[in-house]
Formats: sequence, structure tokens, C-alpha cells
Amino acid sequence: MHSSSPADAPVVREPLHAPVAHLLRSGVVEGIHYGSVVVLDADGRVRFQLGDIEAAFYPRSAVKPLQAVAMLRAGLPLDGALLSLAAASHSGEERHLDGTRRILALAGLGEDDLRNVPDMPFDPAVRDAWVRAGRAPSRLAQNCSGKHAAMLWTAELNGWTLEDYLDPAHPLQQAVMRTVEDLTGQRVARVSVDGCGAPLFSISLHGLARALARITSAAPGTPEARVADAMREHAEMASGSGRDVAALMRAVPGLLAKDGFEGVQVAALPDGTAVAVKIADGANRARIPVAAAALARAGVDPGLLTAFTGEPLLGGGQPVGSVRTVRALDPVPAPACV
Repeated sequence: MHSSSPADAPVVREPLHAPVAHLLRSGVVEGIHYGSVVVLDADGRVRFQLGDIEAAFYPRSAVKPLQAVAMLRAGLPLDGALLSLAAASHSGEERHLDGTRRILALAGLGEDDLRNVPDMPFDPAVRDAWVRAGRAPSRLAQNCSGKHAAMLWTAELNGWTLEDYLDPAHPLQQAVMRTVEDLTGQRVARVSVDGCGAPLFSISLHGLARALARITSAAPGTPEARVADAMREHAEMASGSGRDVAALMRAVPGLLAKDGFEGVQVAALPDGTAVAVKIADGANRARIPVAAAALARAGVDPGLLTAFTGEPLLGGGQPVGSVRTVRALDPVPAPACV
């Protein structure tokens, strides 16, 4: 563990977000996305910041790698594809459903033991096929089912009660909160409930970046390294076919990346270089372009990121504009040799 005495919790306040991206239509700024961005050097120092990186916020599903670390620390014996699924916001593909069933079977449990909210698959194409087949919402199809199955197995292994595993006072969730505080280096500001029903811990954007950096730079064989290895090796299990976060991990060698609802994105390299992004209005269309710009600001070759600059804005079916990150996010040119 990193610290037995986390710093004080971030302040709960209205975040002082700044413009991070413009919506350009034929050269005119049609809209502005506000948000916050932090870039950490490998030594943990803030290389770049924009907006408010210290206010309390909810990282949503971007916290799942931290939850997975907590479960491994509590004895969960998962690795590889199933560990990646335990940290996933999956698309609801059959491999995700099958993987969740396998985790439950290893625990001697079934779908009825899950307490996440029944839902349709997250991926639009998978969801459409699901509806055409006449399938109803299910706990397995909900994008957090792998995490919930892993939580149940962790509770079962420790002799903890199963029916209330989502209670913030449950030993499992207390262990998760301790791990979140350890990895972020700060106390949790507030506890809420995520969309899936699991406890959600409020931290800062700076703390989120610091936590993922600690996961990716951890010593081999540690719970942190096992989570990073599993998610990078099985990127589609942690998200889904065609998902931008999986494509980003494939494009940048060694990168671990995790998205979250309401415009959250975090990513880190094996040396501990990390970025975290929060889009104030939750707009998904700005999340990846801003994250890609932050990665370029962190030193990632911009040539590896050309596919992540955002989808074109259409007019009459033809491209007429795009989401363009603000100039403050442009990479800093390397100093010329003298």
C-alpha cells in the first residue's frame, strides 16, 4: 500500500471548469465544452492542468480498476480476461455475459445473486440485436455485471454476507474505500450510489490520475500490476468491440485507459505518466478528443492519436466541422538542440 495516512478529502464545491474543446461548424464556434484536465509526469508531479483538478467529483466507472485492485487485495483469485471483465464497463456482448456467468459459477453462485440494476446491453448494435430477439433487460447484460460477479465472489471467499454486498457499510465496500483512499492518496469526500447500485466514492481528478499511475507503475505480480496487465491484454473484455477506449489502448503501447459516464476518462503509461479528463456537461463526443490531446501533452507521439481527434460534425450528410480541443492543450514543442 502507498500511504497509511491519506490527505484530507477534496473540497465539495462547484468545480471551476475551463473551456477544453470547441464545436466548430464551418469555422464558427457553435458550442463550447467546459471541463478539467490534469497531466502527471512519471514522478507524480503535475505537468499540466486546466480547469479544476482538486474539486471533489464522481469518477463513475473510471474507478473500476481501483475497485478491482481492492478485490484482489481481499483475495479474489482472478487474472486475465475474467479480471479484465471485473474492471469492465462492458458492451453486453455474449463473451461478456459468458464471462460473468463463469465468475459466478466459480463462486458457486448464479445470476439471481447479482444486485446490479437490470439493463439492456450498452453497445447500440448489440442492444438492437437484443431487442430484435425479444430479450428483456437483464442483470447480466448491464455493463457492470462482471464487477458485481467479482464482488460477490470476493464476499463469498471472505465469509461476508452476500445479500447486502452493495451496502457502503459492508466489509467489501469498506475495503474498496480503503483502497481508493490508498491509491488516490486522499480521503473520500462523499459516498453516493452509482448507476449500477454500487457505492460511488467522490475524489478529485488529480487523485484519480495519481491512482491509475500507481496501478500502471506497480511492481510485477502486485494486485495493481495484475489489474493493469489484464485490462491491457484483454482491452475488449474491459469494454467491447469497436469501443474507443479499447482502440486507444491498442494504439498506444502499454497504455491503460478507463472511461466513465458523464465525460470521465483516465489513462496511464507503465512509467506512471498519467492523464485524467472530466467534461463538465458529460458530453461523450468531447471525452476522447480531449483525452487524446492530454496524452499528446504528456509526450505520447501524436501520430499514434490521429484516430482519436473526434468524429466529424455533419451538415446535410457531409462533414462541415468537428470538435477541436483548445490551444492550451496543444503539445509543447521539444526545445531545439543548440
